[in-house]
Amino acid sequence: MRLFKPKFWNKKKSLISLFLLPVSFFFQTLVVLKNNFIKRERFSARVICVGNIYIGGTGKTPLSIEIVKILKKLNKKTAIIKKNYKDHNDECMLIESKEIELFKSSSRTLAIRKAEINKFDCVVLDDGFQDVSINKDLNIICFNENQLIGNGRTLPSGPLREPFSSIKKSQIIIINGNKQSEFEKKIKDISSSISIFYSRYLPANIEKFTGQNLLAFAGIGNPDNFFNLLVKNNLKIKKKISFPDHYNYSLKELNKLIDFSLKNNLKLITTEKDFFRIKHYNLSHIQYLKINMEIENKESFKDNIIKYL
Repeated sequence: MRLFKPKFWNKKKSLISLFLLPVSFFFQTLVVLKNNFIKRERFSARVICVGNIYIGGTGKTPLSIEIVKILKKLNKKTAIIKKNYKDHNDECMLIESKEIELFKSSSRTLAIRKAEINKFDCVVLDDGFQDVSINKDLNIICFNENQLIGNGRTLPSGPLREPFSSIKKSQIIIINGNKQSEFEKKIKDISSSISIFYSRYLPANIEKFTGQNLLAFAGIGNPDNFFNLLVKNNLKIKKKISFPDHYNYSLKELNKLIDFSLKNNLKLITTEKDFFRIKHYNLSHIQYLKINMEIENKESFKDNIIKYL
């Protein structure tokens, strides 16, 4: 979904948000009614879903990749499943660059069936928490410390795909960032059985950008998360530009960025996901920050996953 997130999504007292509440209620009612008529399919492969309720930018793909690495070390033949959206090719290329098997189709069910035919033991759904047609063995929900749940309302009056109470369908929650004691309490008030873990991004090629003046741009779910990561790692951003999520950059736009950076003696930096979206242009002036995801208490996280396999 290509969108800029409106500022009122972070404000509970916003008049626009309050005005849109009836629309949100109507949409959620339609979703509930629709879901009552959907048949849930079961699979021989174990299904782990990495999803979110906050729309976009919560770290689903990096976590999915990390889970596959964990399961491979346990000798589980594991693939990632994605629904085939035309503008999500960046995520698919990123996954495949990590030498991870990826199955995608017009429906996640068909993609899982393909994985089963190819004798995969486990599949990780990169997104799909809202897809009730699939019986999941484990639901993991991702949040980012910078957004959490915004104003706590559902689309369009807020940034949530479904009410916060829906987390009770999950077994694990991952928060990317620092400890969030109050938020943890809100989670436990809904379900005391949910296990909570934390993750963080570790830049893998930071030395390429250290000490240089940067023009940073990003077309991801929450561009500010990328910019904040750069600042946190003491990189000098002189200019930052945000684009909508999954933005389809034109060569003309990118050349303008390059011209501006050269005239102002700035080095261009973007996200790994954005880079895979523009890689085919072969623009050597644009480089990306490579990141790895680190999960705190990784052994405990691994043990929690094993319980559901």
